[in-house]
Amino acid sequence: MRDGSIIIGVMPAMSQLGPSRAQALAERFKINSVATLDLRGSTIGGNGALALAEALKTNSTLTTLSLNNNSIESNGVLALAEALKANSTLTNLDLGYNSIEGNGALALAEALVTNSTLTSLSLAGNSIESNGALALAEALKTNSALTTLDLQGNSIEGNGALALAGALKTNSTLTTLALIRNKIGDVGA
Repeated sequence: MRDGSIIIGVMPAMSQLGPSRAQALAERFKINSVATLDLRGSTIGGNGALALAEALKTNSTLTTLSLNNNSIESNGVLALAEALKANSTLTNLDLGYNSIEGNGALALAEALVTNSTLTSLSLAGNSIESNGALALAEALKTNSALTTLDLQGNSIEGNGALALAGALKTNSTLTTLALIRNKIGDVGA
């Protein structure tokens, strides 16, 4: 490519990347001009996410990061959320199906308050529940960058959906909010 950017996608044969290889990749990614890193289903775990988060703090070229289905859990997402506060280039982040739960959503919500570059965030299938939705709703009241938020399959109930709807009254940038496969019921409809 003319601009020196590199697109890395993990092929099915490499899908068992694992934490140690993810750490080695993160070290290289600190110095390379990677624009897109697709590690869906690579089993990097929390330790791999910690290494990538550390690299994200100094990387100035990555715009898209997909960590869908990697079992990064709470420790990994807490580190990634902290990195989002410092990173100014990442625009797309897919953290779907990672067992993130409520605490991870709280940390990401806190990062969204200060992050002004992330435009798309997927947290699909993470069981963030209503507490996570409430925290994200608060962040949406001040965040002016996010245009797409995918919260499908998170066990969000009516009060969480209502809070998200309320945030849309003041947030004029979010154009897509995915809430299918939740427990919204009549209260949040």
